[in-house]
Amino acid sequence: VKSWSPAQSRRVHASRRACLIARFNFIYAKDRLDAEARLRTFICDMEVVQRIIYLAVVESFRAARMAFWKLKIHLKETLPLCHLAGPGSVELAILDYMACHKDVYDVCCSVQEVICTLSMNPKLPCPVEVDFAVLSCLIRELCCLAFQMQTLLPALDIAVGVDGELFNKCMYYRSCDSDFTACFVAYHVWPALMENGNVIVKGEVVTKR
Repeated sequence: VKSWSPAQSRRVHASRRACLIARFNFIYAKDRLDAEARLRTFICDMEVVQRIIYLAVVESFRAARMAFWKLKIHLKETLPLCHLAGPGSVELAILDYMACHKDVYDVCCSVQEVICTLSMNPKLPCPVEVDFAVLSCLIRELCCLAFQMQTLLPALDIAVGVDGELFNKCMYYRSCDSDFTACFVAYHVWPALMENGNVIVKGEVVTKR
């Protein structure tokens, strides 16, 4: 792990944070739409397609978060922390190590875990011929992103919504096919990105009466 001055550490952290937020926005703007197009070859109902992708995002962040904490515990037990940490904290040394050594994360394992979870979800009413492996590229991007977001202090994470919740204009945009007079969320299209309880990037929902 490199030894940074406090000022250098702040600049590096701010740069990484900005890049990760930009990547989150790019996945929403590009990769999400590509995934929608792939699913539409199997599923005609756009609501079902959007529900599947939203759940894929939620499960990708969950899987990456779990993998992060398991790896963090493992590294604390195996790395020569006194050498790594120097005058700084062990916690920062571990986070820096995981941020710099991206290959320590077995993303393929998380991707398979998410695909398996989607396949077994009874709330997804879709044809049996749908193979969620068509979302592998999106899931992989999300898992890698979510893992790296955990290496920030404070970490970035998504807010998991609940169908029927009261629409919050500070957290979500309404989708263009929403009923703009409705007060409740029918379903979620994309999650909001959060930092310490504050909304960094708004999500998208569909509101209906």
